[in-house]
Amino acid sequence: MRDFRLLLAGAAAGQFGAHVTLVALPLVAVLELDAPAFQVGLLTAAETAAFLLIGLPAGAWVDRMRKLPLMIRADAVRALAMASIPAAAVADVLTMAQLYAVALVTGVATVFFDVAHQSFLPHLLPKEHLVRGNGALETVRSSAQVTGPGIGGGLVQLLGAPLAVAADALGYVLSALFLRGIARTEPRPEPAPGASLRAEIGEGLRFVLGRPLLRVIAVTTGLGNFLTAVLMATQTVYLVRVLGLAPGAVGLVLSAGAAGGLLGALVAGPLAARLGQARIILLSVLVTGPFALLWPLSERVGGAALFALGSGVVFLGAVVYNVAQVSFRQALCPPRLLGRMNATLRFLMWGTLPLGALAGGALADGFGARTALLCCAVGFLAVPLPLLLSPLRRMRDLPDDATPEAEAGAGPKAEAEAVRDADSPAALG
Repeated sequence: MRDFRLLLAGAAAGQFGAHVTLVALPLVAVLELDAPAFQVGLLTAAETAAFLLIGLPAGAWVDRMRKLPLMIRADAVRALAMASIPAAAVADVLTMAQLYAVALVTGVATVFFDVAHQSFLPHLLPKEHLVRGNGALETVRSSAQVTGPGIGGGLVQLLGAPLAVAADALGYVLSALFLRGIARTEPRPEPAPGASLRAEIGEGLRFVLGRPLLRVIAVTTGLGNFLTAVLMATQTVYLVRVLGLAPGAVGLVLSAGAAGGLLGALVAGPLAARLGQARIILLSVLVTGPFALLWPLSERVGGAALFALGSGVVFLGAVVYNVAQVSFRQALCPPRLLGRMNATLRFLMWGTLPLGALAGGALADGFGARTALLCCAVGFLAVPLPLLLSPLRRMRDLPDDATPEAEAGAGPKAEAEAVRDADSPAALG
């Protein structure tokens, strides 16, 4: 389908630029402005603060708008904001205050883009193709994670960190151009008569919080994202100041780790089909989480290679988990609530990112980057606990019914059937 291919191309361009900046922006702070660890953590927090500050109303606003034009406008805002960094560097007026401002602006635009993007996909694909479609999008994102940091590190070494950020601005411009080529038209959403923003936000909250499986997915993902933010806030400081890596080597380490995410995107669909969508949500984080312990160990043995291996396995599990749970959410939710459902979950799950970034920066500043990574790695061992304590541990597949009763198991009989299905030999076929 041509429209889906254009959506993929736009995702590829935007994600590539964003992952170049994943390396370049912290290096601007560390190398160009000599920022301490806490300021680097604060910069990471600024990038994700919008999910906590406007995550809930964003969903209601997105449900009132056509998704495609909104994504194009968000790309334009992000391109202009990122382009201001190399411009300020050339003029020799770049400051940490500008980096914080750019991070906040791009974060706000990203909230609207991501909520609209996840809500737009079901307009292009039928329900039975959502796992495959999300797998393709995760493949694109993971490919950008593999290539972007390595190229970003090389650009930083060649051009300097501020000029390398221009690749992100270019990526957002290309994304907007690809999205403009999509021919599929959306009907303009018709708000319910007399509906208020507060009532619409409340409807999205009730939909999510009233369903046990969505609640446990929110808790699990929120904890995982908190710990991921601790990692993001400290890994550049650790790689540069503890392991002594040059910018190009930092990019290569992050790219090597992201290769696990690419593998996860490729195997997520087949694994879900063979083992069951519910099982793979649990197993993906249960099996891969302990490899986070390789991060703090890398100072004493293995160095950059061990750090990359730990990241690769953890990212593999995270991507498999994401493909399964996002596809479940999209199939479960009625179209008129997609924006609010996605935004509510983003608020609950991504609102932990700025808190994790601040915690990581504070830990690294007070006790050192290695200690911060050790705390982060131990935390990853706890990520599967909400899933293990939920009805999901007894299921092979996730329910199609959108009612809370269907998700909870609807009584002893349904729970017994779920256990029987999970334990039967046919469940692995």
